[in-house]
This record gives sequence, C-alpha cells and structure tokens, in this order.
Amino acid sequence: MPYVLHSFLLVSQFPCTLKTLPCNLKTMSSQENGSPEHPTWPEFKLPDLLSTDTVRQVHATIENEWDPLQRSACQTAAGRALWKHVIHDPLADILAGETYLKNLHEKIKKDCVNKAREISGVILAVRTLWFDSKLEAALHSFNDREAQVVLLGAGMDARPYRLSCLKEINVFEVDFPEVLQIKATLLQAAMDSTNDHQYLTMTAKSITRVAADIRSNDWLEKLQISGFVPEKNTVWVLEGILYYLSHSEATQVLEIIADKCSLTNTVLLADFMNKPSTSLSSSIFHFYSDWPDHLLPSLGFSYVKLSQIGDPDAHFGLMHDPLNLFNKLRSLPRSVYTHPDDGTPCCRLYLVEASGSPKQTIP
Repeated sequence: MPYVLHSFLLVSQFPCTLKTLPCNLKTMSSQENGSPEHPTWPEFKLPDLLSTDTVRQVHATIENEWDPLQRSACQTAAGRALWKHVIHDPLADILAGETYLKNLHEKIKKDCVNKAREISGVILAVRTLWFDSKLEAALHSFNDREAQVVLLGAGMDARPYRLSCLKEINVFEVDFPEVLQIKATLLQAAMDSTNDHQYLTMTAKSITRVAADIRSNDWLEKLQISGFVPEKNTVWVLEGILYYLSHSEATQVLEIIADKCSLTNTVLLADFMNKPSTSLSSSIFHFYSDWPDHLLPSLGFSYVKLSQIGDPDAHFGLMHDPLNLFNKLRSLPRSVYTHPDDGTPCCRLYLVEASGSPKQTIP
C-alpha cells in the first residue's frame, strides 16, 4: 500500500481491555499448546460487488488520485463495515473498498491474536454511534417542526441510507466534487447489483449533494443555491473533518454555523482533537482545541456539552473497564498533556454538541 494514514481513530494506539468487546465475538483456544482462550473477530467476507470491474476501477482512482483527507472517508467506511456487530451500515463495505477493508481487518486479527488491549477501530465505532444518537436526539428536540441536516465533509457517510430518524428530513451532503462523483458511482453500482436493491434504500426524505470545498469562501453560497434554507431548523454534522483544516479554516466554518443561531434553532455536532492528538500525524492534522466548550460559546453558541470517549453517553457498552486508557484520561485534568504514569501524550477526542437559537443569549 503506497501510504498509511496514522489516524488514531483506526489504528490501535490506545490500550483497553478485551473484556469490553461485544458479546457476540467468538472465542477460540489452541488445543495443541494449551494457550488460554482469546476472542476472535466475526468472520468477514468481501462482498462480490467489490470484485466487479466498475468498483475496482473506482477504488483504483481513489488510491491513485485522492489526498489523505479524501482517503480518510474510505477508512471511516471500513471501520463501520468491520464493526458491523454494533453499527448497521450495509453500504459501508462498498464505499470503503477492498484495500481499506483488508488492511483494517488484518489489524483487527492481529489485535485479537496478540490479545491487544484495544481492537483497532473502537474509537471510530464509538464516534459513529455517538453522532447517530445525538443526531436523532437533536431532530427530536425540534418537536416535529421542519428541519434539515447538513453533512459537511460528507465523504462516504451513508446516514441518509440507514437512519430512520431522517425520514422527514432534507439532507445536504457537502464535499469535493470528485468525492461526490465517486460516491455516486459506487452507490449506483450497489443499486445495479441486485434486483431488490438490498444495498441501497434511502431513508432520508431527500439528499442534495453540493460540490464545494469548505475551506473556501463560497461553500455556504453554493449550499443555499442548492436549496438550503437558512431560516429552517438545522443540524450541522462535522464528523472527522475539523482537525484536517487549518486553524483559520476551521474557525471560519464554525463562525459561519454559529451565525445561524441568530436566525433559527441550530445544532452543531462535531469532534475535536486536543493538541497532543495532532502530533500523531503533524503533516495531516492541524486544527485542535483543548477547550471547545469555551471556544464555541465565544463564537455564539448558547449551549455546549462536551463528552470524552468512555463517558456515559460515549461508550455504548464498549468501554466498561475502569482501567482502560480512555477512563484513565477522563480522570486526569484536561490541562494535563502527558500522562504522569508513563509520560505518554494525553491524546483526547472530544465529542461536542452545541446549539443556539434566536431566543437564547450568551450569559
């Protein structure tokens, strides 16, 4: 493989105990050497669709032409596909592609054989489930009033095809034109592959794809031209995107969204890296915030709730062990950058929900 994205969302860099693994994992033991039982991952088989010429050509283009930010969308999809025992995303394997699926599956198998204290992709699984649950709760909070959802840096996100809470919702996907085109081609291949469309059933009311670079100054204008209504209740989803932007770019995006709080009920769902986390790949990760719960109110949000991996709303049965690193980090002040026990960086991923409305004011 010509590159490796050192994302702590997919690579096993944080230890946690295996007893937190989902209960449907099998166990096996070696009768020859008497080694103790250890968990193994559910059997994974590549879908036949991935071997078709069309899909192979599309994913060859991704590997040859996309940059790390764009390719991260396939890695996210691979994580969702391989954690299918907790995430239902039937399109994830097609959107991920064979290379990413095989690479992550090899890491997972290695983790299981080595009795690793963390299985690769667990953070991504928790992150996905957190965004799913918060998105549903945000839409419910609008009390059946008209609403829209904007997926900024949508990548290979398949939520409009898998979340029932979007059935009355207009969804806008904003990303690079080449990403949206590749995604559309893969989705069409999935639809054409079976008579009953088992892969592709849209659950959202509508999907509008907006070709725009959120690092530029015209993405909001393009979004509005495409039918986005600034006065309509809106949930903005920025999953796995902010830390790839520069500080000025990320701040500008957040300011644009915060400005909508003066027009309508506005909810932001986003994940933030702290400063030590960006050191995992300083050439790829740029923006960070150690205190997003301070940053966002300064921009105009009246309510902010921050969670860390392992918090009651951010473990989903996968982070029970009190001695895993996530819980150890939660017990340390967020101002601590290196762990006092071993001097390792305190890499944190903050899951943040923020909101505001014309009726609310910053105290």
